[in-house]
Amino acid sequence: MSDVLQRLAEVLEQRKQADADSSYVAKLYSKGLDAILKKIGEEATETVMAAKDGNGQKIIHEVADLWFHCMVLLAQQGLKPEDVLQELDRRFGLSGIDEKAAREKK
Repeated sequence: MSDVLQRLAEVLEQRKQADADSSYVAKLYSKGLDAILKKIGEEATETVMAAKDGNGQKIIHEVADLWFHCMVLLAQQGLKPEDVLQELDRRFGLSGIDEKAAREKK
């Protein structure tokens, strides 16, 4: 599974150097952080609407769009999917209540 994330991360890195007219991602990068965040918000909303509809295929499609745009954000910020996976691994076996409480103390 992480092979797909790694391959996508590599393509997203390559698109940082591409001409804005050459790809959707290159154009999104050229528009900056606010444009990327707007797309994440749109995709999150579409994911919620798909879940409310209860259509499994539509949910998968929208979550894929949301994850994709989150990965664009990670790349734009110089972060990698492995960073998120490591954080999820760190939390594994940790109570969500305890983890949230630890974040609130910081």
